[in-house]
Amino acid sequence: MTAPSGSTVGHGGLAGHLDAFVRAVREAGIPVGISQAVDAAEILTVVDLLDREQLRHGLAAVLLQRAAQRDAYDVLFDLWWPLGDRPAAEGEDGAGEPGESTLDVPDGEALAEDMRAELLRLLEDGDPEALRRFARDAVDLLGRGQPAPSGQSYFSYRVMRALSPDTLVAQLLAGLLGDAGRGGLAEQVARQTVRDRLAAFRGAVEAEVRRRTAAEKGRDRVAKNAVRPLVDQVDFLRAQSADLAELRRAVAPLARRLAVRLSARRRLGREGRLDFRKTVRASLGTGGVPVVTHHRPRKVHKPELVVLCDVSGSVAGFSHFTLMLTQALREHFTGVRAFAFVDSTDEVTRFFRPGVDVADAIVRIGREAQVVAFDGHSDYGNAFDVFADRWASAIGPKTSLLVLGDGRTNYRQPGVPVLAGLVSKARSAHWLNPEPHRLWGSGDSAADRYGEVIDMVECRNAAQLADFVTTL
Repeated sequence: MTAPSGSTVGHGGLAGHLDAFVRAVREAGIPVGISQAVDAAEILTVVDLLDREQLRHGLAAVLLQRAAQRDAYDVLFDLWWPLGDRPAAEGEDGAGEPGESTLDVPDGEALAEDMRAELLRLLEDGDPEALRRFARDAVDLLGRGQPAPSGQSYFSYRVMRALSPDTLVAQLLAGLLGDAGRGGLAEQVARQTVRDRLAAFRGAVEAEVRRRTAAEKGRDRVAKNAVRPLVDQVDFLRAQSADLAELRRAVAPLARRLAVRLSARRRLGREGRLDFRKTVRASLGTGGVPVVTHHRPRKVHKPELVVLCDVSGSVAGFSHFTLMLTQALREHFTGVRAFAFVDSTDEVTRFFRPGVDVADAIVRIGREAQVVAFDGHSDYGNAFDVFADRWASAIGPKTSLLVLGDGRTNYRQPGVPVLAGLVSKARSAHWLNPEPHRLWGSGDSAADRYGEVIDMVECRNAAQLADFVTTL
């Protein structure tokens, strides 16, 4: 069996190398079971190991379950199965060293200009393999700088600054459009093609810098810093705008599952109440012994839900997510009433009409909702009091109560007795807390006290929300 081109893996170490790669994928948060690891080993026997992209896609097919995992996987693949310009010669271990440059360029000031011309040609051709090899040469010739305190010697920004690929857009468009001219669908397609190829080049440069850094500092160390957390593992309190779009897609199916789990359950199980008349009539055929019982049809209905959501600044990222959840839940409940609070409470159901963008709803809540009565700092006790005084009738025996917040009271009265009264009236009640369990009760947190009267659940990311929904 031959190792992939340019790989540092020998004949005897391919299985161990694959095992290390699978372990790194698992440590990145991608669940990989034993059967998948066995399938990955089988892939090495059926794909062309000299074709790096075939190997990449083959391993991805057996190791990944969701498209959202692909970015993290690609980063790890580039670290463990680096691009090579040529197979290592006999006697060479090639431990992280680059292959010989494929460029024939002079030294001095003309280097960058000649490389820019070569880059323009490659971008016009659109050969991804050639572009990746050029990126390797570019990092080798242009990317080295003074070692950083972390020990890194190669930097992608030096390559991008020297080549300025974004300034080639006009020439690329002219080359792709030819005699077709500007305007219309042809130009739109050409612009998208240019964007995709420039993005591919930037990604190739970054991958090569990571490879060289890994050769200097070790793959495992680089992998921990280079791989972004999967979207379902991003803390809601630290979510960036780029993560919110992925969270929106993750929330919708979880909302459907949550609606099913919180739906009103009959104590008699899947069937309705006993139909005494039909049961007695059926027993006549068995000598009066009710061998078979008959039940009335069970009425299936959507549950009712009341959401109490903390929208203070300390949980801004979490409140954005929880309001997305509220919007998604509206489609699955007969009645969803949403209430937001900081140091006072106001009903915000009116801001979540079907089709309304959550970002717009949040802006309107901050501008129009009466959630601040005093100084704008969280006051759970007063917020619960206001809710109990004005909307106590919103909670009844068919209602599920969902409280969303970190439980930090700014050392004010937590209002535990009021919350306990609301919980006692509801059919079920749960509190999702975005803080780690170890912080509950620390400082001004009253989460441990609230946990005595309501089911308090740690919910820092979408993965924990999925676990909550599954075990509910």
